[in-house]
Amino acid sequence: MTSSNSMSSGYCSLDDESEDFTFFTAKTSFFRKPKQAPKPNEAKEDEDKGTKELSKEEVKARIQQYNSQVSENGMKLASDGTYTGFIKVNLRLSRPVTVSAVESLSSDGPTILGKAATECLEGTDGERTDKRTSFYLPSDCMKQLHLSSVTTTREVIQGLLKKFMVLDNPCKFALYKQMHRDGQDLFQKLPLHERPLLLRLKAGPDLQRLSFVLKENETGEVEWHAFSIPELQNFLVILGKEETERVRAVEQKYSIYRQKLQKALRQHDP
Repeated sequence: MTSSNSMSSGYCSLDDESEDFTFFTAKTSFFRKPKQAPKPNEAKEDEDKGTKELSKEEVKARIQQYNSQVSENGMKLASDGTYTGFIKVNLRLSRPVTVSAVESLSSDGPTILGKAATECLEGTDGERTDKRTSFYLPSDCMKQLHLSSVTTTREVIQGLLKKFMVLDNPCKFALYKQMHRDGQDLFQKLPLHERPLLLRLKAGPDLQRLSFVLKENETGEVEWHAFSIPELQNFLVILGKEETERVRAVEQKYSIYRQKLQKALRQHDP
């Protein structure tokens, strides 16, 4: 596919007219030639770099099995050994994201982002500083991406941020794989060189067995130096609003208690 839109990560064709999902299709540069099979003494090194490669025969068999389990959005094998398909990514961000502010906000949502970008942003609070706006994304906002077997975790993160015009450093985010086992949800952070579509192919289409989640890149202490001055200013404004709301809620709570106690005292007065 071709498109007038392009990204430094190699993505293109951001389809804003799709109601159900967003396409992240690949440029020619995305369809790199498949790596040759590693030599015996290179096998361990290849495993350290990510998920173990499948042979052409294994890829073909797994794609046939995968497509037999889905009614739409199956995987397609190319003549050069690469393949394309879809993954779904849940956006579970607990902190606000910073986006470009081109126009003022409306009551219906951030009109500055257009139709596709407002799908997950409508109804959230935001603060504007200069030409940037910070938003809390609703939890479990899901986007479906169309990508290649050579697309990496890094490129998926960059593509999602580009899609929503997010200005934050991609290093602040991480892609996790989520697995459901024994009634529990297990999360594992994916290396930046991992290929999500290969994981999807190996796991099959069952989202209970494997799903993808975009979260903050938790590294322990918050690296405040990684934020720009407008971002830090936005955080202060948002924290101030949260503090005011918390104080109001606490004051209201104890005001009600006080009224009840005073009423009880009046009832006991002779």
